[in-house]
Amino acid sequence: MRLTADADPRLWIPVTDSLGWRGRRHRKAAIRMLLGQVNAAVGATERPGSRFGAWAMSQAAPMLMKRADGRVLVWTWKAEPELIVAMATAQTLTPEVRIARASMPMEYDDTQSFPSRLGVGEKLVVPIPPSEASPPFATYTWDTGTHLVTLTAVCSDRERFGTLTGALDDLARSIRIADDLEGGELPEVLRLDPA
Repeated sequence: MRLTADADPRLWIPVTDSLGWRGRRHRKAAIRMLLGQVNAAVGATERPGSRFGAWAMSQAAPMLMKRADGRVLVWTWKAEPELIVAMATAQTLTPEVRIARASMPMEYDDTQSFPSRLGVGEKLVVPIPPSEASPPFATYTWDTGTHLVTLTAVCSDRERFGTLTGALDDLARSIRIADDLEGGELPEVLRLDPA
């Protein structure tokens, strides 16, 4: 299963297809923000080589995402790349994935219905996580029957997170599955190349 989305180019910079120099600054900023959030969550301080590590990961990330072949899409906020990172994934619904979803803590049961092109999914917004070290986040989830499609956005600023939820909703509504239909398979379907 491959995913595609119509992210607003005035708001979001795609990290997924930004090979080489294109999008390099945004990739590096997004990875630095995520690494900083991980360090804060485990109580670690920034290490001297962490800037080089963020740069190295920013060079490898596009190739890894390209190998994911549309199962992973990533964006950063255009105006401020270190503010928010959003990642959409498609995962096969194995019994283990279903068990993991059913075993989530109680605070993750506070979801609301979220209609989109993928059908009616679930939206969970956690603007103030229980731990001070945890960043605010939002998760959108759709069960297609065979796959679990998830959009997760992590923000570095608790105070500004609420101002971004509208843009996140729009991004989530733009995600769709890039079907591999054969020409003539369904007469009422017009096949368009996802690229």
